[in-house]
Amino acid sequence: MTPFEIARLDFTPEAVGRWAPLDHRNSNWPVVYVLDDAKRSTPRVMTIERLHDIYVGESLNAAARMRQHFASPEKQHLNTIRVIVDDTFNKSVCLDLESYLIRMLAGDGSYRVLNRNDGITEADYFDRDRYRETFREVFEQLRRDGVFTRSIPEIENSDLFKLSPFKALSQDQAVAVEGILEGLFEDLESGATSTIVVQGEPGTGKTVVAIYMLKLLVDIATTSPAEDLDSDSLFSEFFVEGYGELLADLRIGLVVPQQSLRESIKKVFRKTPGLRPNMVMTAFDVGFADQNFDLLIVDESHRLNQRANQPSGVQNKNFRIITEKLFGSDDTTKTQLDWIRAKSKHQIFLLDAAQSVRPADLPAELLDELVREARAANRHYPLASQMRVQAGSDYVAYVRRILGTAPNTGLPEPARPEAFEGYDFRMFDSVAEMRDEIRQRDAEAGLSRLLAGYAWEWKTKNDKTAYDIEVDGSRLRWNSTQTDWIASPKSVDEVGSIHTIQGYDLNYAGVIIGPDLRYDARAGRVVVDRGSYFDKKGKENNPVLGKTYTDDDLLRFVRNIYTVLLTRGIRGTYVYVCDPALRAYLRDFIPRSK
Repeated sequence: MTPFEIARLDFTPEAVGRWAPLDHRNSNWPVVYVLDDAKRSTPRVMTIERLHDIYVGESLNAAARMRQHFASPEKQHLNTIRVIVDDTFNKSVCLDLESYLIRMLAGDGSYRVLNRNDGITEADYFDRDRYRETFREVFEQLRRDGVFTRSIPEIENSDLFKLSPFKALSQDQAVAVEGILEGLFEDLESGATSTIVVQGEPGTGKTVVAIYMLKLLVDIATTSPAEDLDSDSLFSEFFVEGYGELLADLRIGLVVPQQSLRESIKKVFRKTPGLRPNMVMTAFDVGFADQNFDLLIVDESHRLNQRANQPSGVQNKNFRIITEKLFGSDDTTKTQLDWIRAKSKHQIFLLDAAQSVRPADLPAELLDELVREARAANRHYPLASQMRVQAGSDYVAYVRRILGTAPNTGLPEPARPEAFEGYDFRMFDSVAEMRDEIRQRDAEAGLSRLLAGYAWEWKTKNDKTAYDIEVDGSRLRWNSTQTDWIASPKSVDEVGSIHTIQGYDLNYAGVIIGPDLRYDARAGRVVVDRGSYFDKKGKENNPVLGKTYTDDDLLRFVRNIYTVLLTRGIRGTYVYVCDPALRAYLRDFIPRSK
């Protein structure tokens, strides 16, 4: 196999004119090219203050394509061309390599990627695995030339990569996005309001769809129909006359209830043309906004709040002020879901009711009603493909069954262990051994962390020298930051809570199931120990609405928490169980670490 070549030249008509006749492949062969505005010959370190721009494309006639780019105002400042040529490349390979480089560049974070989000493809083709090896070699050569600043594992483990809008969608994600676009444009044209629901279990890519949709809509709104667009792109049909006009001056926002995930997404938006950090909001931001929105996309909608005692007095006051402002009185039955609907003509809610983890979260009956409404209006889109856990969707269902969180089921079904080939799922008898294993996995693959249920007091909030979790002779501390904890320097030596990990991926998760979850052998069921659960907001009653939460209510939240924790690991999940009876029960369903 002839090795690929990377030609480098100035982004000028004169340079392209000299280069084009040197090889017939320059004007009659499928190639991938990279344009940027940072002339250099050695690797560099970029800063947020001085990001350079980059564009990746593919063409059968690179010389002619360059002449089109010279006429584009958005690319006038670019100055360097790299053309990747290989005698074995075909159109499918080039589309795949283009997609790969766009994703990696967005994850590297040293450039603003100028490409539109018109539908990165993830199609299969002949000998794809072999070509994927070539892609890694292309990456390394570009890295040596200073285009990339980080290694492939460093990029793939970063939030910039995982939360990038430049993702290759799964089949059901693509079907959902296309259906949402068709319905939204139909409603925009008719002037009707609309409520869309995207529903999926952990790891099905709900956050990916939310970010992807926002970038796609911004690109449709700002792309001129006269601009050249690859007709093979997934959503090219929407980059034609009429659609952009419907989106003109549309006020769009992305609502993210969790602080940690919200800040991570803002970081991505700072480096993505067309997206701005102030597009990412809390429900309180929406309620206080001076103007209404045309469209609000709500990620993790199950974490929106009903009226309940908020974490601070200021938020309690603000909840009342917003409700009075929107509905004329302090109607305590109104929720943040009602705020969203009152402040926008169109909404896209992404949710999984089984990931509600606190009494203040929207009640299950409201979420069920939202789903029923969307189904009745043909605006309901399920996501089924497992994008996170390499064990597949069967693993998520299995975890829910053994903990008793699967809808309408008892414990457990089936009553026998299941094997997940290629997935490292193990139970440990020692926290110290599990911690050592997590540290080893982190050294090998990165992004491996300890997690736990909220079954210990948070002593280190007031005393940084204290330890929070003392189990089996091991002493551990809770996460020292709420924002972007998994990427923080201390995180590999700390334990993450549900509030720092929901919505994130890990390569390996080591989960400590605390004494808040126990097994009643006589009754043959998992039970909650209220006295061992220390999230005050996770178990307090709701006097405003006259709600008292029973142990069964609390059990639902605690089991949901552990289901979330046990479905964070891409490559593996390790488990330590504090309660001896629960440990004995789960040994029948989780392989024991040797």
